[in-house]
Amino acid sequence: MKKSLLSWIFTFSENRKWMYCLSVLFAILSVVCAIAPYFLIADIVNSLLEGIRDWSHYTKRCSIIALFWLGNALFHMISTSISHLATFNLLADIRKTLCDKLARMPLGAVLNIPSGALKNIIIERIDSMETTLAHIVPEYTSNLLAPFFMFVYLFFVDWRLALASLATLPLAAVCITFVMKDAEQRFALAIEKTKVLNDTAVEFINGIEVIKAFGKSKKSYEKFVVAAKEGSDCFVEWMRSCIWPFSIAIVIASSTLLPVLPIGGYLFWNGSLPAADFIMVIILSMSLIQPILTLFSYHDDIAKATVIFEEVGGLLNMKELIRPQQASFPLSNYTIRLNDVHFSYQKEDNKGTEEVLRGVTLEIPQGAYVAFVGPSGSGKSTIARLIASLWDADKGNIEMGGIDIRNIPLADYNKSVAFVSQDNFLFDMTVRENIRVGNLNATDEEVEAIAKEAGCYDFIMSLANGFDTIVGGSGTHLSGGERQRIAIARAMMKNAPVVILDEATSYTDPESEAVIQESVARLVKGKTLIVIAHRLSTICDADKIYVIEHGRIHSSGTHNELLAENGLYRKMWNAHISAKDTEKEEL
Repeated sequence: MKKSLLSWIFTFSENRKWMYCLSVLFAILSVVCAIAPYFLIADIVNSLLEGIRDWSHYTKRCSIIALFWLGNALFHMISTSISHLATFNLLADIRKTLCDKLARMPLGAVLNIPSGALKNIIIERIDSMETTLAHIVPEYTSNLLAPFFMFVYLFFVDWRLALASLATLPLAAVCITFVMKDAEQRFALAIEKTKVLNDTAVEFINGIEVIKAFGKSKKSYEKFVVAAKEGSDCFVEWMRSCIWPFSIAIVIASSTLLPVLPIGGYLFWNGSLPAADFIMVIILSMSLIQPILTLFSYHDDIAKATVIFEEVGGLLNMKELIRPQQASFPLSNYTIRLNDVHFSYQKEDNKGTEEVLRGVTLEIPQGAYVAFVGPSGSGKSTIARLIASLWDADKGNIEMGGIDIRNIPLADYNKSVAFVSQDNFLFDMTVRENIRVGNLNATDEEVEAIAKEAGCYDFIMSLANGFDTIVGGSGTHLSGGERQRIAIARAMMKNAPVVILDEATSYTDPESEAVIQESVARLVKGKTLIVIAHRLSTICDADKIYVIEHGRIHSSGTHNELLAENGLYRKMWNAHISAKDTEKEEL
C-alpha cells in the first residue's frame, strides 16, 4: 500500500511532529491575517459609497489592515522558520537512519548497490526534499484553508456568485489532468536516468587513471555523454508535454471575474444583489483562486518527495544482519567454529546466485594462528568475511565461544574482531585520526605508541606533517603499502581478541612485509590470528593451514605436514618458490 507524503513525514519525524504541528498553527494564524484585510477593504469601499467623509474612520481601518499584513508576514516567518528547523533535523535523521541501515546490511547487499546511486539518494535526492518539506507542510495548509474560509463567507454573502467564482475551476481541472497524466511514471523514469548518470559519472571519475592509461577516454566519455543526454531528454520531454495544458489551466483558473462580473452585474441590475455585497464578491473572488493555483503548483514537488521517500523506504526495507540488541550472556571464550557453512553471492546481473562455499566445517581455537590459502576464487576471503560477520551464512552457522554469532549483538561482536582487507580504506583526515578510528578514546601518545609497535612510525614521521598529514580521499596521498601499514596499526589499536588479515600485506615490498610480520607477531601475542595469504612464505609458522579449493576444505595441517602430503599445497608452494627465484634473478 502506497503511503502519502504526510504519512512519510510522520513516519520519519518521530519526536518532531510537534514542530510541524506548531508550524501549521502559525500558518493558520498567517492565513487569518491574510484574509482579514479583504473584509476591511470591502468595508472601506462600502463606506465610500455611503459617502462617509470621516478620515479617522478610514485611518483606523487602514492601520488595522497594516497590522494584519504585518501579522501575516510575522506569522509566516515564524511558521517557515519552525518548519525549516524541523525539516533540516528530519533530513539529518533520515541520513543517519540510512547510514545505520547500511552498517546493519550484509556487505554484499551494500556492494550490489552502485556507490553513485547511494550517494545520489543520501546526498542530492534527500537534500532536494528540503524546500518541499519546509514549505509544503505549512503553506499547503494555509493555501488550503484560505480559499475554504473565503468560499464559505462568499456562500453566505450570495451563494450564486460563490459558485460562479469557482466556475473556471472545472475547466482548469480538465487541463491539469493532462499535466498529472503519467506524472509518477515519468518522474520514476527521470530518477532512473539520473541514477544512471550518477553511476556513469562516478565510474568515469574513479576509473580516470585506467581510462587515460589505456587510451579509452573517448569511448568512456561517450558513455557519459549518452547518459547525460538521456537524462536531460526525459526531463525536457516531460516538461514539453506539460507546458501547454499547465499554462492554459493557469489562465482559465485565474479568470474568475469572467463569470462573476456578468452574473453579478445581472443580479445587481435586477435588484437581487446589494452593491456592497457585489463589491465584496469581486474583491474576494480575485483572491480566491491564487491559493488554489499554488496548491496545484505543489503537485510535482509532492510527487517527487513521495518517490524519494519510497526510495528511502526501499533501502530501509532491505534485508539486514539480524542481531539481538543486548547479549543474554557475555563472551568469555573466542574459539571460532564453522558448521557446514554454505554461502552464495548474488550475480552481477542480479539474475540468480553463485555458490562460493559448499559445506565448510572447521575450528579455530582461541589464541591460535590459522591461515587460509588456495587459488583465486576458492572462497578463502569469503570465509574471513563471514567470520568477521560482514555476511550471514546461507546455510549452517558460525559460532564464537560456542554461541551462534547471530545471537551476539553486532556492536559486541565487532569489538571482538579486527578485520584488515587487501583493499584498505582510509578516511580523508590525518594519519593520527585514521589510526584512532580503532579506538576513539586513544590519546595521541597511544596512537604514536601503536604506530611504533606496528612498524610504521618511521615512515609516518617522514611524511610532510608526520602524524598530522592529511591522507586524502581513500588515502590517495599514500602508496598502497603505506595505506596497508596504517590500516594494520588501526586494527591493532582496536585491541580485539580476534584479528583477521585478508592479504593485508599484498601491496608491500618484501622488506616492509618482514617488518609488518614481526610487528604483527608481537601485537597479536595471545590473540587469535586468522590470515588469508597469497605469499605462502609468510604463513609457514602458522599453527594450522587450511587449503581451500572450489569452496571446500581440500586439506589442512602445518606447513611441513601439507608439504609431505604432496598435494595442492605442495604445488602452490613450488609455484611460489619458483616465482620468488625468478624475481631474484630479475633483480
